[in-house]
Amino acid sequence: MSISYIIGLVVKLFLLLTPFFVLSVFVATCDDMESGERKKLALRTGVAVIIACVVLYLFGKVIFEGLGISLNAFQVGAGLVLMLNGIDMVRSSLPKNRQLPEDGDLSVVPLAIPTTVGPGTIGTMLVMGASAAARAKELGTAWVMMLAVEILMIVLAGIGVTAMLFFSESLNRLLKDKGVRILSKLTGMYIVALAAQIIFDGVRGFLHIS
Repeated sequence: MSISYIIGLVVKLFLLLTPFFVLSVFVATCDDMESGERKKLALRTGVAVIIACVVLYLFGKVIFEGLGISLNAFQVGAGLVLMLNGIDMVRSSLPKNRQLPEDGDLSVVPLAIPTTVGPGTIGTMLVMGASAAARAKELGTAWVMMLAVEILMIVLAGIGVTAMLFFSESLNRLLKDKGVRILSKLTGMYIVALAAQIIFDGVRGFLHIS
């Protein structure tokens, strides 16, 4: 397992969590909150994102086997949903400001799910978990080692998103709305390309093309 694979996986997972779109939603949601409350919410959201992603990754294989869905079929479906998410990111504008209810906590819903871990991300995590053994064989490493490395990369990507939300005030001042919008759209374009690759892999598996 090479360093380039590990770095590429971290970047892929980080962008899969649509960090700049999440940043824009977080800033709009927490517009009237004090700095301390905003940072606490960022930490809770980050923990929820990491837990959700790791659970989805670990139970991907079990879910496929229990429901009797082939990995190739789910790759095509997950890829289509992810592509729609990416297209929506490219076409949409930044969300308008909205207040946080006094008795509400949006860290899990909707900030973690479905804003950060949306349907496309959920499908991709399930596919990653279910196909970990195949990737381990291709890379010539043990399946347990592959699980450990990929879970660590998921955690690192989640920490990256958490850091962005934690320093959202500074990042928003630096990038401004226009900068966040541009980066969000660029991330959307990457998501569309990633979705196309996932769909292609699913179709290739159906047709047994090596």
